[in-house]
Amino acid sequence: MNDVTPETFDVSVADRLAAEALIVDVDGFEGPLDLLLSLSRTQKVDLRKVSVLQLAQQYLAFIEQAKALRIELAADYLVMAAWLAFLKSRLLLPPDPTEEGPSGEDLAAHLAFQLERLQAMRDVAAKLMARDQLGRDFFARGVTQQVERVRKVEYTATLLDLMQGYARIRTKDEFRPFVMDRDAVFTMEQALERMRGLIGFAGTWTDISTYMPDGWNIDPGRWRSATASTFAASLELAKEGKVELRQSDTFAPIELRRKEPRGD
Repeated sequence: MNDVTPETFDVSVADRLAAEALIVDVDGFEGPLDLLLSLSRTQKVDLRKVSVLQLAQQYLAFIEQAKALRIELAADYLVMAAWLAFLKSRLLLPPDPTEEGPSGEDLAAHLAFQLERLQAMRDVAAKLMARDQLGRDFFARGVTQQVERVRKVEYTATLLDLMQGYARIRTKDEFRPFVMDRDAVFTMEQALERMRGLIGFAGTWTDISTYMPDGWNIDPGRWRSATASTFAASLELAKEGKVELRQSDTFAPIELRRKEPRGD
């Protein structure tokens, strides 16, 4: 049993690649077909000087040898040889103004662009493979040891903080929403109804306080409500044109009287 060493493995791979390479030997060039395309791109080899007949004969001979290798290999070289023959025919023939499609120079430029992209991908792949790889050049970190977490609570509150917290809790428990006593409110509707009933008896200027409800001056809150509603009702009546208002000075008493019709 033969031992396989890295040196013998590299030699076998090199021999296999050399056997699978298509070597052309035509006028002006001798080398692999993909190198011929690369040299034609850089104008180091003129495709006009390459014999298509010799290229086809050498290609057919290579196909016979490739049958023992891989069929996909023969297909790849068939595509390259077809492109080379087509490109040479477009470069040899004079341009036809009526023919549609790209010219030979355009095809050559497109092929050059594709070869540049292929070379760029090969360069990037080589750079990626040259980088350090996990498991070969560096290794992942092992399983870490379980760490136990212990929580320790330390209280830093002072006596003042405790008293303030207790006060907030008691204040929250004793909170009661504000509920207004509707009986202690003199509404504007009540004031309008009262003033409409009394305005007919006021022929001269009368203090607005005389229209206040009786008995509401005992409670300050009820008195403020009656004053505001009576004043708002007097403004509404003045807006309707039923009364006239006047005030002789700032903070002076407000007086009103019934407004007589213009026809009277």
